[in-house]
Amino acid sequence: MVMEFILLGFSDLGFFRLPFFILITFLYIATVVANLSIFSLISFSSSHKMKSPMYIFLSHLSLSDILISTNVAPHALKVILLGNTSVPALGCITQLYFFGVSTITECCLLTVMSYDRYLAICRPLRYMSIMNTKLLHGLITYSWMVGFLQPLITHTLILYQDFCGPNVIDHFFCDVAPLLELSCSDRTLVKIEVSIVALFVGLLQFLFIVISYILIFYSIFHMSSKAGKEKAFSTCSSHLAVVCTYYGTLIILYLSPSRGYSFSLNKMLSLINTVVTPFFNPIIYTLRNREIQIALKVLLCFKIQKNEVKQI
Repeated sequence: MVMEFILLGFSDLGFFRLPFFILITFLYIATVVANLSIFSLISFSSSHKMKSPMYIFLSHLSLSDILISTNVAPHALKVILLGNTSVPALGCITQLYFFGVSTITECCLLTVMSYDRYLAICRPLRYMSIMNTKLLHGLITYSWMVGFLQPLITHTLILYQDFCGPNVIDHFFCDVAPLLELSCSDRTLVKIEVSIVALFVGLLQFLFIVISYILIFYSIFHMSSKAGKEKAFSTCSSHLAVVCTYYGTLIILYLSPSRGYSFSLNKMLSLINTVVTPFFNPIIYTLRNREIQIALKVLLCFKIQKNEVKQI
């Protein structure tokens, strides 16, 4: 029985190994700092606007980004720097579980955020009565519960697989597809379960987002006020950009036929999904959101004044 797996990572980096390592290190540190800053701003802000459902959903999206990046990036850095790296079988399956948790939670959060934008733009008069505290907490609980409970099914099925042959994974982290390729057991049940999850958790939620935005754009185009149209576009453009980036890589990686795609392309798309996207999410929301910009300026001014008082 295989007791450890060997991750090949990016074996053809050559001279670019160190610059690539420095780049991923910067992206990971910046991702954690930026997302933690957004979470702290929203959680501890005294502004009433920062306590609205949109910002509360955004704070949980930041936590999900920290989870997915922290689960993958540190070990990916080790693989990039040292080359072929061994990982215990239990550690590999644990990483796979938390990757599933963060991925599914992010999908669910993006879905409920699209529903929140739909209510705010298409049903503005009933928004506060529908998106009350009970529904808000229910949607957040749904996102994290599905995220933590669903991967347990896949995790349990994989634990019943026998790994008795090659133990080399041509990837920089333990993903489900390359891991199952090494199984000596019948993989049919696991593949069916993964396909069902991809269909119901991934594709159906993505269709829900698409339908929500069709209705949102329909409402926006029928607004009489130009200022109202611009405000409506600005409130949903950040979320739409994140959805396109995140779901775009997921669909190519897990819902498209795997034949014909090189391992290098798979690795680069996985890198975008696990490292680059969590880095850009806070940037996209910060650049397009005036309330967060104001909160950041207030926080920076407060820290500067505090340091000046200490020096005096």
